[in-house]
Amino acid sequence: MNNTVLVLNQDYTPLTVCTVQRAFLLMFLKKADLISEIKEKKLRSVTSTFPFPSVIKVKYYISLPYKGVVMSRHNIFKRDQGKCQYCGTSNDLTIDHVIPRSKGGKSTWTNLVTACKKCNSKKSDYSLDKVGMKLRKTPIKPSYITFLRNNTSVYRDDWAQFLNPKKFSA
Repeated sequence: MNNTVLVLNQDYTPLTVCTVQRAFLLMFLKKADLISEIKEKKLRSVTSTFPFPSVIKVKYYISLPYKGVVMSRHNIFKRDQGKCQYCGTSNDLTIDHVIPRSKGGKSTWTNLVTACKKCNSKKSDYSLDKVGMKLRKTPIKPSYITFLRNNTSVYRDDWAQFLNPKKFSA
């Protein structure tokens, strides 16, 4: 049971991803409802068979003051898909300030990128224009839903309507 389950709030907004065991426990304790199941699989006990959850919805609204993505080294690597934002390599990675700290650059989502040590050394304490380098893509602060969608190792088609709401709206 190494699959993951998308957990929705009572209003169908994504909350998190959990294990099948946790999802089954929430359903068994009547704290969540099954929204979508994987038809090809079943959960079995000695005497019973249960649906294999793919998407569940909690029965009571969970109020989260702010569900943002924590800015950390690990999450910047995830956002940049483990590639240098200057040359595209996946080797010997570190974090670079696009606008150097010595020039007033802050440690923010939009100023930090993944860079290999070679490109980071080449750029050094200069602006991109001065050393003739370009970013492959502009760094952004990811929303929680975008981050969940892009960094969940398992992504199933039945999750799309909850993680890509604009794509499926009428």
